[in-house]
Amino acid sequence: METATVGKVVVSAKIENYFDVEGVFRGEVSPEQVRCLELDDAVVDTGVTTLSLPKRLIDQLGLRLLGERQARTATGMTTFGYYGPVRLTVQGRDCTIEVAEVADESPALIGFVPLQMLDFVVDPKNQRLIGNPDHGGVQMWDMF
Repeated sequence: METATVGKVVVSAKIENYFDVEGVFRGEVSPEQVRCLELDDAVVDTGVTTLSLPKRLIDQLGLRLLGERQARTATGMTTFGYYGPVRLTVQGRDCTIEVAEVADESPALIGFVPLQMLDFVVDPKNQRLIGNPDHGGVQMWDMF
């Protein structure tokens, strides 16, 4: 029997302050003023619910604190701040989502909710994201 090697999936991601993006649409801000991060090392983690960023990146984006929520972690229950919204773009697909705060030593984590919104599935054998085969590989939402 052959043993498959399964590792982590790392992707490039663009994360923009959505209030800045909205300001461009309203003509109040120029596109150059949109606070944005271009990450080459965002980790896809299907055990995480949402998009999670270290506080230092949240501060760079100028995100607003929206409130606090509870989370179960490997070390027990904790409270975290949630911020946003942001526009997340991965492999040409985008969605708007809130951000959970994680420790500064943590990488940016893309969880299962943004993966569903972007309509990606994890190909663990090849360590990559692929378009959902149930949708012919194109971004589509199920609405039933």
